[in-house]
Amino acid sequence: MFHFEATNLFCEELLLADLAAEYGTPLFVYSKAKLVNEFRAVREAFSAVDPVICYSVKANGNLSLLKVLSEAGCNFDVVSGGELFRVQQAGGDAAKVCFAGVGKTDDEIRFALKVGILMFNIESEPELDAISAVAGEMGVVAPVALRLNPDIDAKTHAKTTTGKKGNKFGVDIERGGELADKVLADPHLELRGIHMHLGSPINTTEPYEKAAIKAVDVVRELRDKGHQTNWINLGGGFGLDYQQGQAPPYSDYADVIVPRVQEAECRLALEPGRCIVGNAGVLVSRVIFVKHEGGKTFVIQDGAMTELVRPAMYDSFHAIWPVETDVPLPKDFLAEIDGCSPVDVVGPVCESGDYLAKSRNLPPVERGDLLCTFSAGAYGMVMSSNYNARGRAAEVLVDGDTHRLIRRRETWDDLIAAELID
Repeated sequence: MFHFEATNLFCEELLLADLAAEYGTPLFVYSKAKLVNEFRAVREAFSAVDPVICYSVKANGNLSLLKVLSEAGCNFDVVSGGELFRVQQAGGDAAKVCFAGVGKTDDEIRFALKVGILMFNIESEPELDAISAVAGEMGVVAPVALRLNPDIDAKTHAKTTTGKKGNKFGVDIERGGELADKVLADPHLELRGIHMHLGSPINTTEPYEKAAIKAVDVVRELRDKGHQTNWINLGGGFGLDYQQGQAPPYSDYADVIVPRVQEAECRLALEPGRCIVGNAGVLVSRVIFVKHEGGKTFVIQDGAMTELVRPAMYDSFHAIWPVETDVPLPKDFLAEIDGCSPVDVVGPVCESGDYLAKSRNLPPVERGDLLCTFSAGAYGMVMSSNYNARGRAAEVLVDGDTHRLIRRRETWDDLIAAELID
C-alpha cells in the first residue's frame, strides 16, 4: 500500500511528505489496509483447517494496530504480562491468547489464569511446576501446550533461530512424553497440544515440513498414552519481502503444513507477526547533513538505531529511498542503479553501529530531504529506545485518505517522568 505516483511516495492515498510535515520526523507510518490484508492472506492460505491465527504482539504492540487486528478476527500470541495487558487494553479477547516465553513469573502466570487465556506454551519443566503451583493456589486448571524443540535448522540468523538443540527455547523433543505424563498426573494442568517454533524469518518451507512430520509423530505417541492432544501450534516465522520476491507465498507454507495437520486430526495454531505487520509500516526520516569524508559519503538523518535497531543488531537489510525523487523505485536495491551512488545512511546516535544501510546506492539527497525506510512495521517501534536521551518517534495510521496519530512523539519531559531525584 506504499507506492510512487510520479515523483512522490504515498501511503494508500496520502503523501508521506505531507504526513512528515504535519507530525514531524522520525515518523512511523502504517497502512491499515496492508495490515488487515496480510492477516487475511495468512488465514486464507490455511483455511482448509480453519486455523487460529495468533498475531505475535512482540512484532509491534501498538494498541491501535492490535485493535485493528482484533476487529478483523485475529487472536494473539504474547510473551509477557505486559503484552497480555496490551491485548486487553486494545479490546482483544484473552480467551484467544497463547502465552509463550521462557521466563514467565508467578505474577504473570496468575494474571493469565485470572483472565482465562487459551493456553500457555510450556518452555521447561520448572515452568510447568510453577504453573501447577499457581493454578493450585487459585483452585483452577491451567491449559498448557508443550513447546518442543525439534532440533531443526531453519537456516535463519543465529540470533533468531529457536528450534535447534541448545537454544534456550522449549524442551528437547525426546522429553515430550515424560512431561506429558507429568501433566496427565497433575489435577491442576490440562494438556491441550504441542507447540514448535523454529525461528524467524524463514524463507523456505522445508523446515516447516520437517517440523509438521515430527509433530504428527508426537501427537500419535501422546494419544497412545491417553492424552487428549488436540492442538498443533507451529509458531510463526514466515518470511517477509524485505526485497521483492525474497519470501515464498503463504500458500507454499500451507502446502507442507495443512496435510500433516489433517493427518493428525488436530486444530492448527500459528503465531505470525513479522509477515503481517512488517511491510505495513515504514520509517520516514529527514536528512540533517550530507558528509563527505574518508572517501565515503554519509547521509546523516534523524532516524537512527533508536528507531530501527535491526541493522545494528542483526546486520539486516531494509530498502531505503527518497520520499520525493524522479529516479524510479528499483526492484533490486543492492544492484547498481542509474543516477545513484553509494552512501552510508546513518543516524545521529553516538555509536559507530548507528546505521540503517551501508554502501547503499541512492539518488542525490540534500539537507532537509526525506528518506523512507521500508519494512519497518515489525521490530521497529517495539524495539526502539531512549538511548542518547532521544524521545521515541510518533506513529500514524493511514486508512485510505484519512490519518490519525496513534502514538504521540515523546518529549524531553517524558524522558525523565519516571525518575526520582532528591
